[in-house]
Amino acid sequence: MSSGTIDIDEFENADDDEFEERNDTERIVLFLDENDDRAWKAATIADQLELDTDAVSAILSRLKERGLVRHKRPYWAITDNEDRLRAAYRLHQHHQTANEQYGEEDLEELKTDEMEEVR
Repeated sequence: MSSGTIDIDEFENADDDEFEERNDTERIVLFLDENDDRAWKAATIADQLELDTDAVSAILSRLKERGLVRHKRPYWAITDNEDRLRAAYRLHQHHQTANEQYGEEDLEELKTDEMEEVR
């Protein structure tokens, strides 16, 4: 994909404010997807997106656990499994829609006395 572009269908089907704010994970995935012809060091991704290098490294590690990025020290690249990437994007969109319709969950409110603390 070219940097600074999106698919016209995505553009046409998007809400007016859909592209305004993206969280750091979304920004990293989009950056890697838009630059899928290269592999990147975490520090370079951080510089490009004006994010903290440690935060980018942590996000990349979580994305790797989910199979959304590939890693060969010290480089990172978007997955070559387009079906997995599309499925993750669809799931993310469903969560976003649910949050908009019903409000975000506060995990502290859901906590019960019977629950064990996870560390």
